[in-house]
Amino acid sequence: MPLPGAKRWLLVGIALAVIATYLAPQFNRYYLGIVIDVGIAIILATSLNLINGHTGQFSLGHAGFMAVGGYFSAWISLEIGSSAHAQWYFPLSLLAGGLLAAVVGLMVGIPSLRLKGDYLAIVTLGFGEIIRVVAQNTEAVGAASGLKGIPQYTNLGWTFGLAAVTIYVITALVNSTYGRGFIAVHDDEIAAESNGVNTTVTKVTAFVTGAFFAGIAGGLYAHHKRFLSPTGFDWLKSIDIVVMVILGGMGNTVGVILAAILLTLMPEFLRDFAEYRMIIYALLIILLMLLRPNGLFSFKKFKRRGTA
Repeated sequence: MPLPGAKRWLLVGIALAVIATYLAPQFNRYYLGIVIDVGIAIILATSLNLINGHTGQFSLGHAGFMAVGGYFSAWISLEIGSSAHAQWYFPLSLLAGGLLAAVVGLMVGIPSLRLKGDYLAIVTLGFGEIIRVVAQNTEAVGAASGLKGIPQYTNLGWTFGLAAVTIYVITALVNSTYGRGFIAVHDDEIAAESNGVNTTVTKVTAFVTGAFFAGIAGGLYAHHKRFLSPTGFDWLKSIDIVVMVILGGMGNTVGVILAAILLTLMPEFLRDFAEYRMIIYALLIILLMLLRPNGLFSFKKFKRRGTA
C-alpha cells in the first residue's frame, strides 16, 4: 500500500507543475532551464535509488538507459515532424522511450543481476559504454556529430509532473507487500531466498522499473536540450547519478531528492570560479562523504517502513 497521503501529495505535485507551466513565461529562460534540469535529475536519482538504495544492487549503467529513452523518444518526434498536432504525440514518445529502456533493462538485467557487488557494477558500466558507442556509430541518430533539431516540448509541467509520478510509483512500490522483497534482498539476499523470495525476479523488477523512468528522463532531456551527443551519456554521467543517491542516503527518498537538487545547482553556484569549479565540486563531495558517510540528509538513522 502507498504511504498515507501519498496520492494527495501526487495530485498536489502535478497541480503545482501545471500552474508553474503557465507562470513560466514570466521568468528568465536560463533559470527555467536550470529548474528543468533539477526535475530531470530528481527522476534519475529517484529511479536509481530503487536499484542501488532500496534493493542494494550497484548499477553504473543508468546513463545508458537514459540514452536509450532519449534517443528513441527524439527519433520518434523527428519522424513525426513539425505539424500543428505533433506536440500531442510527445507523451507517447516519452512512453515509447521509457518502454524501450525497460526492455533493454530486462535484457541486461536477466544475465547480469545474478552477479553481485563489484562484478555487477563492472557489467552495468560496460553496458552503458556499449550504448554510447552504438549511438556514436549509428547514422540514424546522428552518430558522433549528435542528433540535432529535436523539438522543444519539455516544460515545467511535464518535468515536475513526471517527477511526482516517479516518486509516487517508486514509494508505493517499495512500501507495498511486493516491495518487501526489495528490502529483504537489500538486507540479506541469502535469507530472503530461503524465505521464498525469488531474488533474481525481485532484482530484475527493480532494474526494469528504474530503467523505465531513466528512459522517461532521457526523453525529457532530449526535448529540453534539443540536441543529443553520445558524450553526454558516458560513464561520468552515471557516476553523477550514483553520487546523488549516495550523498542523499541510500534508500532515503527525500534525501536523494534533496541531493539531486543540490548537485544540479552546485555547478551553477561555482560558475564564477570556472577554472577551479570542478576541483571545488570534487573536494566538496569528498568532504561531504567523509563527514556524512550515511548521506548528507540522513540526520537520524533511516528506518525502513515495516521494520522494528
